Amino acid sequence: MKADIIGRERESKRLLTLYQSTKSEFITVYGRRRVGKTYLIKQYFEGEFTFETSGIIDGAKEMQFFAFFNSLKKYGFEGNPPKNWLEAFDDLSQVIEKSDKKRKVIFLDEIPCFDIPKTDFVKALGYFWNSFAAFRRDILLIVCGSATSWIVGNIIDNHGGLHNRTTGNIYLQQFSLAETEKFLKSKYIQWPRRTIAEAYMVFGGIPYYLNLFDKQKTLAANIDDLYFNEAGELHREYRQLYNSLFRNPESYMKIIETLAKSKSGLTRAEISEATKLPQNGKLTQILEDLEHSNLIRCFYGKSRGKVKKRDAYYQLIDLFTLFHLTFSLKAQSKTFWQDRQRTPLINTWNGLAFERICLWHIDNIRKALGLSRIAVEYYSWRSRQSEPNAQIDMLIERADKIINVCEMKFADSPYTISKDDDMAMRNRIESFRTESGTRCGLIPVWITTFGLKKNMYSADVQYQVVLDDLF
Repeated sequence: MKADIIGRERESKRLLTLYQSTKSEFITVYGRRRVGKTYLIKQYFEGEFTFETSGIIDGAKEMQFFAFFNSLKKYGFEGNPPKNWLEAFDDLSQVIEKSDKKRKVIFLDEIPCFDIPKTDFVKALGYFWNSFAAFRRDILLIVCGSATSWIVGNIIDNHGGLHNRTTGNIYLQQFSLAETEKFLKSKYIQWPRRTIAEAYMVFGGIPYYLNLFDKQKTLAANIDDLYFNEAGELHREYRQLYNSLFRNPESYMKIIETLAKSKSGLTRAEISEATKLPQNGKLTQILEDLEHSNLIRCFYGKSRGKVKKRDAYYQLIDLFTLFHLTFSLKAQSKTFWQDRQRTPLINTWNGLAFERICLWHIDNIRKALGLSRIAVEYYSWRSRQSEPNAQIDMLIERADKIINVCEMKFADSPYTISKDDDMAMRNRIESFRTESGTRCGLIPVWITTFGLKKNMYSADVQYQVVLDDLF
């Protein structure tokens, strides 16, 4: 097993614990497309597999059985092709019993692809685990897939034969800024942290995307080549992403594209009105699926100090999706990004994307503020009374009865707080104090790239967080 995988320290420790267990273990590894699930498992368990196979994306039933049977033959099976999944897993049992490995590592990748309608794949998997694998002490069964909603609904939250059967779940998320920096350095890409943050705004911390960078080119040239060039590797990634995550992605994409138009997020009722999707169980399931896939987040506003379900907002947080929906219809050339650096269009997007980066790195912000050991709750807020509606993108409510009101600014140099900035912050704080009815102290926090330039308005700022703190 390899231990030199960049990042993924927590996940690697978890895998080692499960590998060294003295009983059979059944774990799921899930997360969005391109986040590195397959890479993690194949690199970590290189040479240790007793059996490994992968479903075929968009493959028909015959293709899925062929893939499974072909893998069985690779690992020594000499029987006939299985006619159904019960036979396929019985054949797998024979492969396992003939293996002389002390720990039998079984890896089923892209497992949602196997679940063709009317083939009862999940039931057969449950029978395999309950009647064979669970009673042994030497099996490590790993199932993996990009369709996060399928993994959650059919394996983790299964109400049939697999109910409460998983013994470990690894939700693989994108790299942090620090992991992104380490990954780029391993590729001999030496960029300053502001440039790394810009790359993160476009591609998030998705290892597959980051691995496509050409170290001989600037970030702007890489963005043009990978995305704005019609032959670019990521030119059609947006639709491929949602097709890989959801079997019928149209309604999901409609909601995502609606949320992309709202900086502060929308309520369930507002989403329904904008998309014409009825407020029923299907809408609930779609929103849950999008949240499970780390594409959106659900947060609650505060009303007189109490959290109310009707105050829940949904906000787009996937950075590549936000980038695509902001610029896909505006691109007119293969050098779009290089030609428009420092323009108002990109500057506005920079600010929005930087706010999303801060949401992804809330633990770093807590640490920078000295709040690592203090219980906190963080949320966003949108006024229901003021005109225009005041909004605060991040509030950190602390157990010591202090609420930090965060303002996030992405700039090329130390940020200068203007008179308008100062007044806007004061108005937002007063609107929140009045509408929420909070009795907590409200203290501003400025989160910027390089700190604040000293002037009459910065003199009263008690707390600052800079880009380096997010790494």
